[in-house]
Amino acid sequence: MQLFIGNKNYSTWSLRAWYLMSKFNVVFDETQLVLDTPDFYSELQKHFTVHKVPALIDGDLKVSDSLAICEYINDAYLLGAAWPKNIVKRAQARSLSAEMHSGFMALRNEMPMNIRATRHLELSAAAKQDIARIDHIFATQQTVYPNAWLFGDFSITDAMYAPVVLRLKTYQISLSPLAEQYCEYVLSCPVLQGWVVQALTETDIVECDEAGVEV
Repeated sequence: MQLFIGNKNYSTWSLRAWYLMSKFNVVFDETQLVLDTPDFYSELQKHFTVHKVPALIDGDLKVSDSLAICEYINDAYLLGAAWPKNIVKRAQARSLSAEMHSGFMALRNEMPMNIRATRHLELSAAAKQDIARIDHIFATQQTVYPNAWLFGDFSITDAMYAPVVLRLKTYQISLSPLAEQYCEYVLSCPVLQGWVVQALTETDIVECDEAGVEV
């Protein structure tokens, strides 16, 4: 099984699939490509009709999109363990994952993931609204599962929100105490720390993701 990803410093969607697979000890070969380069597109064109990362090859199967990859891995390799067992909690977890997948556009556009940096930004009202919603999600789940993952055990939902936690750190965003508690829990995860360590060694620059003023 082969997982294609982009720069670990910048590629939020790559992190989501990689994090789930690594957290559950799924064995895969990693192919890392430098974003927005000729080699990036030429390599993906050899295998996929959609030239984006992450992208997965498992035998004859080819899957693009982080959430689709996570769902496939959950079904094929994890016996459903990447979602809560309880049907109500599972529906809630899927809802929050879908919200992350399709929403928070202001946050994404104004606060690109940049693990190496510590930056200051002047955020729009829309981005602040996104952050308030994120804060509410984290704090609400921490009242139910204190000092734990969003639904107690690690799930696809945590993989979907992990890049947001890293963004909040980069741009030094203040959160409520319970939301901060979740972020600290996520940042303490050894698997995520492994990704961060590798991101810090990268030297490639993607200019469009270098937002804000260095602190």
